[in-house]
Amino acid sequence: MLKRVVLLVFVLAFFVSTSVLAADVIKLTYANYYAPTHVMSHFGETFCKDIKERTKGRVEITYNTGGSLLAAPKVYNGVVTGLADIGLSNLSYTRGRFPVMEIMELPLGFSSGYVGAMVATDFYQKFKPKEWDQVQMLYWNTSAPNLIASRSKQIRTLEDLKNERVRAIGSTADIIKALGGTPMPLEIPDVYEALRRGVIDDIFGPMEMMKGWKFHELLKSVTASWQIGSVYAFYIIMNKDKYNRLPADIKTIFDQTAKEYMEKSAISRDKEDIEGKELITGNGGQIILLSEAEAKRWQKATEPLIANFKKDLIGKGYKEKEVDEWIAFVRERIQYWKGQQKAKGIPSAF
Repeated sequence: MLKRVVLLVFVLAFFVSTSVLAADVIKLTYANYYAPTHVMSHFGETFCKDIKERTKGRVEITYNTGGSLLAAPKVYNGVVTGLADIGLSNLSYTRGRFPVMEIMELPLGFSSGYVGAMVATDFYQKFKPKEWDQVQMLYWNTSAPNLIASRSKQIRTLEDLKNERVRAIGSTADIIKALGGTPMPLEIPDVYEALRRGVIDDIFGPMEMMKGWKFHELLKSVTASWQIGSVYAFYIIMNKDKYNRLPADIKTIFDQTAKEYMEKSAISRDKEDIEGKELITGNGGQIILLSEAEAKRWQKATEPLIANFKKDLIGKGYKEKEVDEWIAFVRERIQYWKGQQKAKGIPSAF
């Protein structure tokens, strides 16, 4: 009888302790709109695995790619409302929602994905735009410079862009307008088919798209207009309440892991851009370099967009002096991080 009682107590204790341990596991969800094979999906997946390992199993993150949980335009609101706990998206999908951070999409001369990510991080940390107050920012990532890649026509001058239908979203569409093209705001999963069917003529984006979305199969030339250098800016955010409820040690793990992934993914963007360049040329495509005189024409054509950005923010209640400070800060940081990238020997496509 005593043995039975002892055995029963042991079994009950086992189930109680197992239940407590199961209840202690923090379960989260992560929404990513990229295809599962894309390098940014890989980074999201390994981020989730690293969090689980570094918290010794106390946090488990269910990872959802390809927009299966939230489509790109819905990621921010989905994280705010708790449909997902963590999410990755692009500023350009919700134009006007984050007017201050859209400074990253201006043609300010970003030279690489590494420079873009570092500048976005510096800008966010220094100025803390209120437009992000509803979420916990984990880290920033940007594309390499947006370039014009063409299905058939070679774009060598501004005149060549006239009436070209170019995939461009958010405020980057204004750059295409300023250059004389017609922007087409397609979501990225729809672009391959639109190119194949001739619905669009060109895309405006980084060369890593050639690999990540297989556009090298359809595009024949890339115009290396890096002198006007705008980038697509990506944010990786977390539900603020979920983050605030994490134990202090787990918060530290999240913060440290996010910082690590910011730099790793920034370097990877340029690696992917170089590989995209090699895919284009290896498939018989051509990289078209602008002459110095032509590059200046492109810069002059897009200069009004910077003035318009400033005017728009002043209209939203921001002071002219602070907007001027933001633009000057970004320009200074671009030059600083270009120097750092070169000093560290981190390769870029141009």
